[in-house]
Amino acid sequence: MSECPHIAELPRPEPAPHSDTCRECLTSGSNPVQLRMCLVCGEIGCCDSSPYQHATQHFKDTGHAVMRSFEPGESWRWCYVDGSIV
Repeated sequence: MSECPHIAELPRPEPAPHSDTCRECLTSGSNPVQLRMCLVCGEIGCCDSSPYQHATQHFKDTGHAVMRSFEPGESWRWCYVDGSIV
């Protein structure tokens, strides 16, 4: 893992999740694969293995750089800007 400048910009404490699943997948009738949570606003999206890649689309739409896994037992974080685990 590495540090990136976007970690220091994150709100503390971490935002509360907006839901318990990818709302965009529910709306489109798709099944999410591996959930991710935006660490800027708490939006939950599906990973890039899902058909619609909503977590990545959220980054593209908002510029919110850092997310973390929203899967039980996982705590790793990813920075879209730096392209690395942070």
